Amino acid sequence: MWCGCANRKDLGQSGRSMVEMLGVLAIIGVLSIGGIAGYSRAMIKFKVNKSLDQISMLVASIQTLYSGQRNYSGLTLKEAVSYGIISPDMLAPDSSVTNVFAGSVLLSETKYRGVNSAAFQIIYNGLGQEACVTMATSNWGNGSSAGLIGMRVSDQELALAEMDAETYTGTELPITISEAVGKCTCREAPTCAISWYFQ
Repeated sequence: MWCGCANRKDLGQSGRSMVEMLGVLAIIGVLSIGGIAGYSRAMIKFKVNKSLDQISMLVASIQTLYSGQRNYSGLTLKEAVSYGIISPDMLAPDSSVTNVFAGSVLLSETKYRGVNSAAFQIIYNGLGQEACVTMATSNWGNGSSAGLIGMRVSDQELALAEMDAETYTGTELPITISEAVGKCTCREAPTCAISWYFQ
């Protein structure tokens, strides 16, 4: 009997296949969203770790370069580039210096305890909230042995400060997570910034 009974059976199977296919697509969608979120977090962590390494190397290079000097007189970003102490992956084609978050990097000598050029500052602009909090709460060490004497954290981009670095000292370093969250409030756009002061 060729009355199309087989066709009805095929239609029933294709109906189940369509429902199953929609279920599979839904599962794939949920897994994709989770995967993207996980990838995004992993990339932020990678960039933060790379930034911390770059800053540590830059600080060590500056301290070594100026170890025989009385102070950090003449230290500018341009000079640091010409001395070859800026990591090559931080140099943009237009000769500017950027961090892995595509924000600007600033560097200069600064006054400390009333003495000109007794310290230097490094600024990382263009940080997102998670990167800002993680980098601000990282243990950089403190005291003269580590060199870190102060830190300024903001939800807006920072410029080089001509004021005494002592203005930003006196807080226990590293700062607490709650303090960092209170200062890194750039949730909508990556406008947070950190300035570190080293001796």
